[in-house]
Amino acid sequence: MSNIYIGYHFTIEPIELGSEILIAELGEKAFESFIETETGISAYVQKDLWSETILEDIQILDNPEFKINYTFEEIEQVNWNEEWEKNFEAIEVDGKCHVRAPFHEKTNAEYDIVIEPKMSFGTGHHETTHMMIQHILETDFTNKKTLDMGCGTAILAILAEMKGAQPIDAIDIDNWCYLNSIENAERNNCKHISVYEGDASLLVGKKYDIIIANINRNILLNDMQQYVDCLNENGILFLSGFYTEDIPVISESCTSKGLTYLKQFERNNWVALKFVK
Repeated sequence: MSNIYIGYHFTIEPIELGSEILIAELGEKAFESFIETETGISAYVQKDLWSETILEDIQILDNPEFKINYTFEEIEQVNWNEEWEKNFEAIEVDGKCHVRAPFHEKTNAEYDIVIEPKMSFGTGHHETTHMMIQHILETDFTNKKTLDMGCGTAILAILAEMKGAQPIDAIDIDNWCYLNSIENAERNNCKHISVYEGDASLLVGKKYDIIIANINRNILLNDMQQYVDCLNENGILFLSGFYTEDIPVISESCTSKGLTYLKQFERNNWVALKFVK
């Protein structure tokens, strides 16, 4: 493969939901890198894998609910480290938890998590990550068997271990997330995290005291029964990755399966809910 890339630069309105959908659709193509910007996203594909029709069946581009424009250019030998450093921001939560890349300065936060953001890490999920961290900080994880479903970079699994959880399963369907989670767990000297590549079908026969699921509304609704089935009595379920307007359908799914609503955080129209069995 060559080191020459085709870079697409998208402006998106509304940006949050549009970016999420567009990244998901482009991920089905040969695009391998996504960087979120103030106005949308940039997406990169190796020139060897590119064709003029690569965007032909990207459905969101024809969706009247979104206004999306783009330009594209040929880029030789992309400096990914430089791109990551320009676009990845550290996360500070309640003065207690600092999530940063190796190039960020260390703070005096009680929980200091260092991750290598890599190509696919997006700043657009900071709201949900922030709120899930808030839930974790308020919860006793000591010796709790924990699941981080849709683990991404494994930030939440790492924090759970720092708070005493063990053992911990971290699962993601994306191969990049699987590999990056292993790397980040090692980077933070975690000893109790097992990372798996796959979906909710891996949960058959498993039992957990705490489940953390930061994914998206449709996947959560589809897999909710599996989460409930593998949650121990009095176990806790944290859910995020959706908007305030999604609360009724998410809550109904949970309560109809025997869970009790306890608490929620809201941040820029994103929500993180807490339920108990």
